[in-house]
Amino acid sequence: MLRQILPLILLLLAGLNTASAQNLLPAQVNRVIQAHGMDPARVAIWVQPVNADKPWLAHNPDTALNPASVIKLATSLAALEVLGPAYTWKTRVHLGGPVEQGVLKGDLWLIGGGDPFLVTEEFWKLLGALRRQGIRRIEGDLVFDLSYFRLPDEEPAAFDGQPHRVYNQGPHPLLVNFNALHVEVMPDPDGDAVSAVVDPPIAGLHIDNRLRQRAGPCGGYRLGISYRVLEERTGIGLDGRFPGSCGPHRFARTALTPEAYVHGLFRSLWAQWGGEFEGGWRVDTWSDVEREPTLVHESRPLGELIRLANKHSNNVMTRHFELTLGAETFGMPATPEKGLNAILDYLAARGIDSKGLVLDNAAGLSRHNRVTARQLAGILRAGRQSPLHAGIHLLSGPGRSGRHPAQPLRGRSCRRAHAPQNRFPGRGVQHRRLREDRHRRGRDGGGDGQRPGRAVEHGH
Repeated sequence: MLRQILPLILLLLAGLNTASAQNLLPAQVNRVIQAHGMDPARVAIWVQPVNADKPWLAHNPDTALNPASVIKLATSLAALEVLGPAYTWKTRVHLGGPVEQGVLKGDLWLIGGGDPFLVTEEFWKLLGALRRQGIRRIEGDLVFDLSYFRLPDEEPAAFDGQPHRVYNQGPHPLLVNFNALHVEVMPDPDGDAVSAVVDPPIAGLHIDNRLRQRAGPCGGYRLGISYRVLEERTGIGLDGRFPGSCGPHRFARTALTPEAYVHGLFRSLWAQWGGEFEGGWRVDTWSDVEREPTLVHESRPLGELIRLANKHSNNVMTRHFELTLGAETFGMPATPEKGLNAILDYLAARGIDSKGLVLDNAAGLSRHNRVTARQLAGILRAGRQSPLHAGIHLLSGPGRSGRHPAQPLRGRSCRRAHAPQNRFPGRGVQHRRLREDRHRRGRDGGGDGQRPGRAVEHGH
């Protein structure tokens, strides 16, 4: 969707003098719409200077369309303002027995707190801190308390039939590393074999690697790699003919339940810390709520995580924001309904009419979400007017992000910007280089130097 609408943003600013603030579109924009085969009735546009009371251009402003990942802005802004940029998530560790001469005589409890960014490095640090408590060997099992979230059953293939794509991973109170397996393949320079390893290391994960090399240029559908999850044992399978000219290649998929993933990763990382553990895992609820935990691992602050989630269009992080917002507003356990009501309350408090808004997935991974351009403009305006605006950027932009470097003007060349791009909402971020005509009205908008706020939607 963004691939189609981003060129419209640039043309809008150049052609505003030919259109009124009502539903008449500039001729240049109409040509782009026609060239992409879009129905003008299914395109909604709102262009307004941030300090103005009225829009420069409003086309179908009250037509509710699917916003895809743009709706992440509403979720992020509500979480940021209600929870605060310093908010952190806590993963708690309890011991289910005494420690005698470095041996835990019981189970190790991990209490999930909904940390949206409990990546491998953070989990490794958590285990290191536990090891420094003097525990070397664990004689019991891992017990996961997952009571912080109460979630309906989800089918990961429901959105697009791709159940093992990481963007389809659902929320989980003890989600480590987004439940992702990063598969790295490397062609053998002296033969037709292709090696394969998985990062992070998951104990007990088998790789049935049947990849072989083929001659020819680097290309083809998924570079010839077929990925499957093994049914007869815990593991993944790789089939196909991989172009040797590609060199090393890395891709991410899911394969395990979050509980099995945490258990396998725990075994590997605990051994790296010199620990011993041979137990299994189970789910239960920690009952001694008055007892202080042995260890508390604190996440990075929300203000930092919001930038990461929006920069990479991370679906599950955004859904964790919504769930946490619901739990902090209406009490535990966190549910999608509480999160939605918290977002709606936030919008109402900012004077944004939510009539017609449909939000069944706070990250935008939905065929049913609906929002109007007027509502999106209100969300952008609320973000701009927020007292947190100066210190927190909900979106990365040119010159403010490693993914969005600023580019200098060179002669007649254009100022360049890199914009996040998703083929499907929440899928890996791609880039498209856009040319921004430096002769349009002022560098940032109108000739008076006003910076326009822009909301553009395209519904299929």
